[in-house]
Amino acid sequence: MNARQITLHEMNELDQERFVAALSPLFEGSPWIVTQAWSERPFTSREQLYQVLCKIMYEAPTEQQVELLRSHPDLVGRAALAGTLTPESTGEQAAAGLNRLSPEEIATFNRLNLAYRNRFAFPFVICARENKKESILAGFTTRLKHTREQEISIALGEVAKICYLRLLDLLPSADSSSL
Repeated sequence: MNARQITLHEMNELDQERFVAALSPLFEGSPWIVTQAWSERPFTSREQLYQVLCKIMYEAPTEQQVELLRSHPDLVGRAALAGTLTPESTGEQAAAGLNRLSPEEIATFNRLNLAYRNRFAFPFVICARENKKESILAGFTTRLKHTREQEISIALGEVAKICYLRLLDLLPSADSSSL
């Protein structure tokens, strides 16, 4: 979904500012993860880079993890309806069919987004590229029953999936080992 791909060699050669600019889309609005990963260069494979990024995310303090989750947009939320999502999020929501909803379906998503935010104080995060409208709606129903700690863990797992797919888009497979 990214317009520009980069090779692993090119990525390893970037200064910190360009590295962060190139990889920040992997994590919605949270450049701190890729900023920390820069010092781990050079990466020998896409898999190693992914493991480092996820390790940084999972080892962060809970409040920083929650801020990461809060940086994600609501599914079919105001930003999506206004057309102000990142290009990555726009494509991911479209892949799940969320750009073709009826007014009633949009109202359902808005109601569930609000219920989820009220319960957990961060938006519902799911890897839209791995889901369709029906499974996302079912996910809301199931996940609203969880504890906040369970949801933080599940949502971080979804962020890791999103990062993985965005990383596949960014770094061509011929340049690094498969994940």
